[in-house]
Amino acid sequence: MKINPALAMALSALSAGLLISCVKPADENKTAEVDSQTVAQDGAASNSTAADSANDEQIVAIDISAETEKTYLTHVAEDIVIPAYADAAKQSGLLHDLAQKHCQQAPVSSDELQALRAQWLVLAQAWASAEMINFGPATASMSNLYINYYPDERGLVHSGVADLIAANPTLTAEQLTGESAIVQGIPGLEEALFANDSLNAAQCAYVVSASSALSARLKDIESNWQQNATTLLAIDKTADSDQGLNQWFNALLSLIETMKTNAIDEPLGLTGKAKGHLPAATAGQSRAIINAKLATLNKTLTDPVLTAILGSNDENAIAASLSSELADTTTLLAQMPEDLATADKAKQQELFDHFTTITRLLKRQLIPTLGIRVGFNSNDGD
Repeated sequence: MKINPALAMALSALSAGLLISCVKPADENKTAEVDSQTVAQDGAASNSTAADSANDEQIVAIDISAETEKTYLTHVAEDIVIPAYADAAKQSGLLHDLAQKHCQQAPVSSDELQALRAQWLVLAQAWASAEMINFGPATASMSNLYINYYPDERGLVHSGVADLIAANPTLTAEQLTGESAIVQGIPGLEEALFANDSLNAAQCAYVVSASSALSARLKDIESNWQQNATTLLAIDKTADSDQGLNQWFNALLSLIETMKTNAIDEPLGLTGKAKGHLPAATAGQSRAIINAKLATLNKTLTDPVLTAILGSNDENAIAASLSSELADTTTLLAQMPEDLATADKAKQQELFDHFTTITRLLKRQLIPTLGIRVGFNSNDGD
């Protein structure tokens, strides 16, 4: 099923709800040159309470030296960003190796299929963690859509993968790279592995090829970051601008807002008519994906290097507030079923409300405390 590349990309962009953004300068002396995914200072949310506004007025930005900023951004690149992409690439490679092993003789079922499914879930969680990096080579090349075509509101992956396998029973990784984002990456592998009780030879060929193509794409992104981290995070510009900090923290904010909207609110129909589907819906593992993103936020926002910077202001309690809220959200999520669609409606709403609180803490306290500006994206609002 060869799809016109231009049409495929248009469909990909439409379904994935691409963000367009830009950030205003942090102050008169520092020009924030940010990625195309963060724009303009965001106004006060319409549902802000008087207490929220009063709290915002009391926030005083901490003084972060250029050297401290450089040290922190270097830490982000070396200890958070690059390892996240490296792990995703590793897990995809392990899935490929496993598929080659078990697919030597089709059909594949029982324990062998379960092993493939288990490794797919590890891979999906690894990418859920890496997906927080909402700028750089993954988004610039639109590789993120080829890795994770989500939300698939029109259900294109289901039919697309089936049609592709039927038309190309001996599909190779090279052939797959020329196909649409709809039939590639993690959702495509999920469809092949979880929508079938066993894998025939053609389905096996797809899993082997898709995991190989995905590994190559992820390794390219990892390599790009290893070679260009200084430029990508503006580590060499801290004396002149807050570009790196703006990119990083607005990427985290975008992760929360996009997840809250596309992966919780809309598929569960919490604030309107249900739309789209939960992440890993075919696998019934939506909790695992949300939990991987939450764990990444927890690791990043309670990072000792960051909290040391925040601790330089004796009156600043944002680190403690974030830690407490993240812990409460983690506890709630652990109590919910693997498939969040089967959870009690009140619990679903409570989970959504927790992420709304985390969003507010980032927007109205953490980002202002760091002396940078909140961007705008199509999913914002708290």
